[in-house]
Amino acid sequence: MGDGRRGGAQGARDAHEAEAAAGEDLVATARRTVRDGLVVGTSGNVSVRVGGTVPVTPTGVPYDRPGPSDVRGAGLPDGRRVPGRLRPTGELPLRLAVYRAADARAAVHAHAVHVAAVSALVPKLPPAHCVTAALGGPVRVAPCAAHGAGKLAENALRALAARTARPLRNHGTLAYGATLAQAYDRTAQPEWMCRLRLTASSVPGRSPALLSPEQPAEAAERLRDCGQPG
Repeated sequence: MGDGRRGGAQGARDAHEAEAAAGEDLVATARRTVRDGLVVGTSGNVSVRVGGTVPVTPTGVPYDRPGPSDVRGAGLPDGRRVPGRLRPTGELPLRLAVYRAADARAAVHAHAVHVAAVSALVPKLPPAHCVTAALGGPVRVAPCAAHGAGKLAENALRALAARTARPLRNHGTLAYGATLAQAYDRTAQPEWMCRLRLTASSVPGRSPALLSPEQPAEAAERLRDCGQPG
């Protein structure tokens, strides 16, 4: 019995430490979205999965104010709210839907201006660079729906099928990954790609060259050997 109690106490401490560390990473990532110009004011949100809980940034609070102890979310799979001083984002149902449907450990949602501009014009982001391969292929644009509505989650999940990022028309970008760093990178990459597309399109009388259908797959093969091991 004593060993069981000690083991249970250690497990509780480990879970608390994991949640605290995740909260610090989440707040740091949220502040990075502001520094890098991916969000304005209180727009967007950042979340991460810790065991059976999804902590997420609070609603309506500028990212320079909340600390790790202010981060609250909900449990999976039932969506039960975790008590806390600040209410979580109003798009919590969409975040939970992504965690249930995809192999996601973290997700970043941003209102990046260049992605929002391009996604208002086309059903897919034009494959203007091999970074398309890192996102699973040509990125689909999801139809817009009311904030926090079930239809918003449905549209997003359809666009995310076999992809790791998706723009929501007239809204922003949602990307997920195995870590917050990866989810953030997959949020920033479509924004850079759309900025590239719009910059190239601004040259009078010229149209930007796009990748062929085969080139993203070829790039994906090469990208598997990029980066450091471990």
